[in-house]
Amino acid sequence: MATTAGDVAEAPPMSMKVTAAEDEQQRQLKKGIAELYDESSGMWEDIWGEHMHHGFYDSDTVVELADHRAAQIRMIEQALRFASVSDDPVKKPKSIVDVGCGIGGSSRYLARKYGAECHGITLSPVQAERAQALAAAQGLADKVSFQVADALSQPFPDGKFDLVWSMESGEHMPDKLKFVSELARVAAPGATIIIVTWCHRNLSPTEKSLRPEEEKLLNKICSSFYLPAWCSTADYVKLLESLSLQDIKTADWSGNVAPFWPAVIKTALSWKGITSLLRSGWKSIRGAMVMPLMIEGFKKDIIKFSIITCKKPE
Repeated sequence: MATTAGDVAEAPPMSMKVTAAEDEQQRQLKKGIAELYDESSGMWEDIWGEHMHHGFYDSDTVVELADHRAAQIRMIEQALRFASVSDDPVKKPKSIVDVGCGIGGSSRYLARKYGAECHGITLSPVQAERAQALAAAQGLADKVSFQVADALSQPFPDGKFDLVWSMESGEHMPDKLKFVSELARVAAPGATIIIVTWCHRNLSPTEKSLRPEEEKLLNKICSSFYLPAWCSTADYVKLLESLSLQDIKTADWSGNVAPFWPAVIKTALSWKGITSLLRSGWKSIRGAMVMPLMIEGFKKDIIKFSIITCKKPE
C-alpha cells in the first residue's frame, strides 16, 4: 500500500555532523562494504546474473528458480511505474545516475530502455571493472560508465541528472541525511529520485526506539552485511521533507519480495552455491549465515522493503 508524506511523522535519525571517531567508523564501514562486494559479486553473478537486488513477485506466489531473474527486471519496472517515470520521447530521462550500482545491471537496463546516458558509482573496484566490461560486451560502452566513488560525496556537479536511482544501497549509508542530500544535489530541477531500500518498521507514536529483541536481530544482520544503524521509511520521509523535495510517496513491498530470501538460501545450499561460497571467502560465508535472520525479520514485521520516491522542485 502506498502512502504520501502526510501519513508519517517521525524525527530524522541522523545529521551530517560527525565526530572524528564517527568518521573513522564510517571509513572502516566503507572499507568493509567494498571488500564484501569485491569478494562476493562474482559468485552472485555466476548464480543469479547481473542484477544484485530483490525480485518483485505477486504476493503468496510459489516460484521456481528460473522465475527470479525475471522478477528482478520486474522490480525495476515496478519502481519506475510507482515513480511515474515517463516513456514519452520528450519527457523520458536522458541522464541517469545509479547510486550503488553493483555490477551495473540497473544502469545498463535503464540506458537501454530510455536511450539515456547512465553513470554508476560503487565502493567496489571489482564491481566497477566488471560493470564496465559487461557494458562493452553489451554494446553500451558509449552510454554507460562506472567508477569507484562514495555516494555521500558524489563526483558529479549539481543538477546533472533527471533520474536519480538508488536500488538497495541506502541501507549501507551511515549518514542518511548526507545520503539523501547528495541524491537531491545531483538531481536536476524536476528530476525524479527513486530509493528502494531496507528499513525497519515505523515506530508508533508512543515508541522512541525498537524493542531490544528487534535491535538485537538487526545488529546481527548489520555485522555480517556491513550495515550501519537502520532507519524507518518515516525517517526517510522526514529527511526528504527537510530538503523541500516534492511529491513524496512510499510503499511497503515486503510481501512482494517474500520469495527472494528463501530462494537465495536454496541456491546457497546447492553444490554450486556451497563451492562458490567457499571460493569467495569469509565475508561471503558470514553473509550467508545470517540470511535466515532476514527471513525472520520480514516475518516479524521488523524489516520492511520500502520504495520512497520524490521530485526535486522545478
